[in-house]
Amino acid sequence: MEELTVGTRVQHERYGAGYVLTAALTNYEIIFERGGKMSLLKSTAMHEMEIVDTPEPDDKTPKLTLAEVESALTLILDRHNGLEHDVELGDRWKGGTLTLVPANDSLPKEIPIDVFFHKIVMLRDRLRVLEQNINSHKGLSDEDKVGLQQYISRIYGSLTTFNVLFKNKHDYFVGTGGGN
Repeated sequence: MEELTVGTRVQHERYGAGYVLTAALTNYEIIFERGGKMSLLKSTAMHEMEIVDTPEPDDKTPKLTLAEVESALTLILDRHNGLEHDVELGDRWKGGTLTLVPANDSLPKEIPIDVFFHKIVMLRDRLRVLEQNINSHKGLSDEDKVGLQQYISRIYGSLTTFNVLFKNKHDYFVGTGGGN
């Protein structure tokens, strides 16, 4: 497989569409729509993705610095909800423990609340990526997209119980009813 150059568009089997930011001796730094900025070894990267478009070098192409490219991509991804932001655990839960007590005499299971909270936030972020994939899917009809979106909204509604863990209301789960 050919060597990738800066600006090459790729499609990764797991992380989706991406752009090559740098091509070093042993690895590529690529920013993906679903994985963010990642460093992939050249030896394995080409087995996991395909080249979508290679930029044609010419004198008319403006030469951008890595910082300029990163800044532009960050702006685009942020505008289209491609970047996650830090979600804070409510102050009263910091350092707390979630205890699951079984009905029989077996020992209870204790989970640090921050670990549990992190899993809830990851679940929400993955649901958002799923929504974006549904909305941009070319093989689904508008009717199919609406049906799947309604199902995802009901999932969000089922998760509103966990809103008590979030510090900021703008991070809450919101279901079809619009409230929590």
